[in-house]
Amino acid sequence: MSEDHKKQLETQLWNIANELRGKMDADEFRDYILGFIFFKYLSEKMHIYADELLSDDGLHFINLDANNSADAEYLEAVREEALGKLGYFLMPNELFSEIAKRGNKQAVDQSNFIIEDLTAILNNIEQSTMGTDSEDDFGNLFEDLDLNSTKLGKTVDARNSLIAKVLAHLDKIDFKLQDTESDVLGDAYEYLIAQFASGAGKKAGEFYTPQQVSKVLAKLVTLGKEKIKSVYDPTCGSSSLLLRVAKETNVAQFYGQELNRTTYNLARMNMILHDVHYKRFDIRQEDTLEKPQHFDQKFEAIVANPPFSAKWTANDLFLGDERFSHYGKLAPKSKADYAFVQHMLYHLDEQGTMAVVLPHGALFRGAAEGHIREFIIKEKNELDAVIGLPANIFYGTSIPTCIMVFKKCRPHDQNIVFIDASQEFEKVKTQNYLTEEHVNKIISTYQTRENVDKYAYVATLGEVEENDYNLNIPRYVDTFEEEEPIDLDAVSQELKQLNQDISKVDKEIESYCQELNINTPF
Repeated sequence: MSEDHKKQLETQLWNIANELRGKMDADEFRDYILGFIFFKYLSEKMHIYADELLSDDGLHFINLDANNSADAEYLEAVREEALGKLGYFLMPNELFSEIAKRGNKQAVDQSNFIIEDLTAILNNIEQSTMGTDSEDDFGNLFEDLDLNSTKLGKTVDARNSLIAKVLAHLDKIDFKLQDTESDVLGDAYEYLIAQFASGAGKKAGEFYTPQQVSKVLAKLVTLGKEKIKSVYDPTCGSSSLLLRVAKETNVAQFYGQELNRTTYNLARMNMILHDVHYKRFDIRQEDTLEKPQHFDQKFEAIVANPPFSAKWTANDLFLGDERFSHYGKLAPKSKADYAFVQHMLYHLDEQGTMAVVLPHGALFRGAAEGHIREFIIKEKNELDAVIGLPANIFYGTSIPTCIMVFKKCRPHDQNIVFIDASQEFEKVKTQNYLTEEHVNKIISTYQTRENVDKYAYVATLGEVEENDYNLNIPRYVDTFEEEEPIDLDAVSQELKQLNQDISKVDKEIESYCQELNINTPF
């Protein structure tokens, strides 16, 4: 039943997004529809939790009146409990269903005008957390929901009408938070994020890693582990990759950092909506390379899909930074790929595993990058695998990519496994896509570490050294397909026949031209 409910929920939510966004770009409307869904989720969680607390007294949260002294005491008690358990508090008249009803009134007066009330409610949610443990997780969470933006309508009435319609449509949908696994709504939310990403082109890379690629990364860092203490993503986007790890094993704590402010807000919403308690995640907003937020913390699993070949300052002062100092060189200003790798290796626990998506250039580019790559392999011996992915698998870019897997303590410390999965995919519309079969083949090949014809090769460290630490996959995995020998006699006969056919056609054209009394074209 939960699978049917999930599909139904996905369809309903996407239909609302499409029907109501009008002429607004998908990535602009995204922030509104995801924000309103999140508000409805918080509201329903609050309502359910409050009713549970009040059930022994035969009371219902929605009926409590703050102006009644007895009710006010109950509301204060609920508020204290909710701040500890949920991390926030909503008054009964601030619930989603209440504001949706007000906006949906067919009123001649302004009693159905809800923009100011809704703005106040969203602000109150954030304010309710001030001075509590959840303050950092809820602070400025709704700042991207500018309800007075002209993108929602040229006039105040037009904006109010659109917002009221969205809330009314969402109010009809039953999230069934009491009846189903919490992941049903979470998966539907992920589906929406993916749909918006597929329509956002190049911008999508800022906040979303395709689900099947996330699955490969998550499986790689959790192999053989029933639970992990911590998972970290230094460029966490919408938190989808972090949450994917939790589908593979039990995760105690989630950590992430994100540069883009809007995406950072989406990441926190995504965590909360997946029912991850606010004390179990720590997402920060800042430039990971320039201003790291998790300092000396070490993590058991690290996953990342950093922006490909991003720019950074590469300031010489970083040569004194513990993340980079051992290597003697910094990644170039124009390509921060190895700066991210160095940052992640610094934060990787001794018994941890790290999997990162990088452009193919990271495998063979020279100069400082070549030096860093050699140091990681020769001096640190922390590279465990290189996996080539199909081209055109990420939204907004068709460049070929790879996954590099690193471990501090490698059980197979005398070799590196190379996997060429670049030709194994299904095409879905304009994107290439990894199926379950493709994902499982990558993971099982990584586990068994055996040579597979035209797919995988286990290279000794000596072989990698002979190749001057160039990790370009075709140097190790032979994918050459021998062509059938050409039958020159058959080709000669075919050419003769073609010439005869051409001569015959020329004569026919010449005959027609004579009949028409015109010159031949040859």
